[in-house]
Amino acid sequence: MSLPEQIPLRYSDDSAGYVSMSPVVKQTFRCCELIDMIVSVVGKDPARVQQVLQTGAVVYNDYRYTWDCLTADLSEIVSLLAPIPDDDPARSFAPSEPSAVLFESGGGTQRSVIEISRRDASAKKLFGKASPWDLLLQFAANDAPHYEKYSHSRHADLFRLTLSYEHGQQLLAALLDAAPRALRRRWSALRPPTAIKFVCPR
Repeated sequence: MSLPEQIPLRYSDDSAGYVSMSPVVKQTFRCCELIDMIVSVVGKDPARVQQVLQTGAVVYNDYRYTWDCLTADLSEIVSLLAPIPDDDPARSFAPSEPSAVLFESGGGTQRSVIEISRRDASAKKLFGKASPWDLLLQFAANDAPHYEKYSHSRHADLFRLTLSYEHGQQLLAALLDAAPRALRRRWSALRPPTAIKFVCPR
């Protein structure tokens, strides 16, 4: 059975830790929009996408989306997934492409990931010669980030730089020194990164 072009969905807040009293909202998605959302959660795996369609529920960006059970042949799902990008390890890092960076710090249960947007990091302090974003790109120029994967949730390629603790400390200190006062206050709780991922939309 082919999937319909228009699919009625219901969604509500799925915030963890309490029972949400927010109302259920109804919305109609195009088939490709629903497929894209499912792939953002489970990846470009035809069997898993097929299973989620049949289950009729997915949690995305803290909202729980539900719909009536949808049945589709695996061949149809493969066709629907074809336009969605795959990993491309042959891609080279281009300094003009990143829209954000992800700071990873700690490890195991203490691991944290903080996103810093290009827009925020491009702010300069008064009379400053370089913005924190300029420093991040200079840092990347000294040790080119390597391709990691295509992130379906971000619709972007990720390029990774692994840092020693010492280099992470030096980079964070330089970023804080270059940041205007308001941004420096927002970044005051940052820890030295053990890795940086550059987010390059495709």
